[in-house]
Amino acid sequence: MAESEYNVSVPHMNSLLQMDPYLKPFENDVQRRYGLFKKQLTLLEEAEGGFDQFTRSYKSYGVQRMPDNSLVFKEWAPAAEALFLTGDFNGWDNFSHPYTKKEFGKWELHIPPKEDKTPAVTHNSKLKVVVHTRAGERLYRISPWAKYVTRHEKSVIYDWVHWDPPQPYIHKHPRPQKPRSLRIYESHVGIASPEGKVASYSNFTHNVLPRIKDLGYNCIQLMAIMEHAYYASFGYQVTSFFAASSRFGTPEELKELIDVAHSLGIIVLLDAVHSHASKNTEDGLNQFDGSDSCFFHSGPRGEHSLWDSKLFNYSSWEVLRFLLSNLRWWLEEYRFDGFRFDGVTSMLYHHHGIGSGFSGDYAEYFGLQVDEDALVYLMLANHILHTLYEDCITIAEEVSGMPNLCCPVQEGGLGFDYRLAMAIPDKWIQALVGDKTLAFWLMDKEMYTSMSALIPMNSVIDRGIQLHKMIRLLTHSLGGEGYLNFMGNEFGHPEWLDFPRVGNNESYHYARRQFNLVDTDRLRYWQLYAFDRDMNRTEDKYGWLAAPPANISVKHQGDKVIVFERANVIFIFNFHPTNSYSSYRVAVGPPGKYKIKLDSDGIQYGGHGRLDHNTEFFTEPMEFKNLPNSMLVYIPCRTAIVLVNEEIDYCY
Repeated sequence: MAESEYNVSVPHMNSLLQMDPYLKPFENDVQRRYGLFKKQLTLLEEAEGGFDQFTRSYKSYGVQRMPDNSLVFKEWAPAAEALFLTGDFNGWDNFSHPYTKKEFGKWELHIPPKEDKTPAVTHNSKLKVVVHTRAGERLYRISPWAKYVTRHEKSVIYDWVHWDPPQPYIHKHPRPQKPRSLRIYESHVGIASPEGKVASYSNFTHNVLPRIKDLGYNCIQLMAIMEHAYYASFGYQVTSFFAASSRFGTPEELKELIDVAHSLGIIVLLDAVHSHASKNTEDGLNQFDGSDSCFFHSGPRGEHSLWDSKLFNYSSWEVLRFLLSNLRWWLEEYRFDGFRFDGVTSMLYHHHGIGSGFSGDYAEYFGLQVDEDALVYLMLANHILHTLYEDCITIAEEVSGMPNLCCPVQEGGLGFDYRLAMAIPDKWIQALVGDKTLAFWLMDKEMYTSMSALIPMNSVIDRGIQLHKMIRLLTHSLGGEGYLNFMGNEFGHPEWLDFPRVGNNESYHYARRQFNLVDTDRLRYWQLYAFDRDMNRTEDKYGWLAAPPANISVKHQGDKVIVFERANVIFIFNFHPTNSYSSYRVAVGPPGKYKIKLDSDGIQYGGHGRLDHNTEFFTEPMEFKNLPNSMLVYIPCRTAIVLVNEEIDYCY
């Protein structure tokens, strides 16, 4: 394709430049990226009959049962000399079932049904692909398209298990509508129990979903679902991309979890790890065909030096088939509602963000350091997902500040709906696995002895409980267009999170969530839980997350006061440890009568009950802080208040 053919016009480029004039000097770069994207779409149309067909490749690769119960096995292994299938079905004979070589590095094997017309490979039986390399090696591999893999207790290697249940789970409930305000409960199934063990999908369905519903979250982000051999990797070293992790239960049990969530009006997002893959060979993608490339770049470009993992070759046609079909599989088979894409910063740059501070200079986001193969892959993924599934939500975990990341592809953007604002949790604490929780940073060892609701709070617990609520509400109301909470933090989970590993004697003590702490009114955890619940329910009614950014009228360092208005709701924060203000002037837009709708100082939230909720605050036509009206408000120390105008219809 000639260079000039890349320069197709971006349909709505003017909208992009109007929103962000700083992109004007890089207009040609945006144009070129869009041209590369359009080229891939055209090639998909010509070679595969379009992206709809292309992304259904999970229906032809791996193993497929035909209507007559014959089985078709298909793999892509371009560097292999020969492929065989072995397993329980043939007594682990390494040579009896050879694949036939097809063009473009494809291999196929047809196995007729048994005499009784049942499939030759039965449900729950084990399989392996035997790969013969050009160097004369014989390798045992799991199909990259395997839909279920398990590990025997005494083994370190996962086994490919043929999953074809006689009675597959049938979804009963429709997908909920896409929420306007996104309130996400970030979850890990394995730690979702007070017990020191790997918890199950069923446990999550029956014991955790009701809590999430009660708390007012309308979205769950599930981590560590794609199968990963190393539990302590938190799910980020994926070994089998099409397999739901078997350590939590069966595929059918995960389908039930999502179906029940849908029945509660909760959408479910999958943590999609397409930024890198585990280095494992016997039960991962690495060296599947005996070469150091196949799905990955060969040589140093295929290695992530910090993560010790393999990097995909996004320019490869078959890698695009694999990854795009992978996204489609999770939406179709399990009925996920969208994705949180992990490690997008690593994907976007050849330097993977390593040693790059990102000053915000737009030149850092364009030029030779950008991996445009990966960038175009993300544009393709977002375009395909949003075209096929109108309500699909995509979130990018991206810390460089890449402009136009969350602009539509038709404007020259990458097409994500949201960017995960990693800098906000880092403002409060370095929110990492193994680090102390926010509550434990605030209250530390006092949480072991002083969280009883039957005794007065000491100064450490009092400060910690009040600030924990205020920090959450400030982040919720001012942080962006969505809110994400990691499971347990809603009630001030103590200590830290650490997975079983050699360094801690394989202990599960910190790889659990102590929901039992909330289930008694003798401890103060339920007070923090109640505040989280009412904060979400208040947002659900007034919709500040779906509103434009806040107008901040006060940020007074001396008074320790922050005041802002968003969605016609007034938020007032007094962070001062001792100073209460009896008549603090607050600027407001719409005139009228305001009342308290949420008050962090409420007794039920572990506060001191210093505010009378029957108080009516009337505005005066006195201009203040560039707003036409203002009013006087009593603000106790270490308190956050949400005020709403009684004369405004808040249906949004």
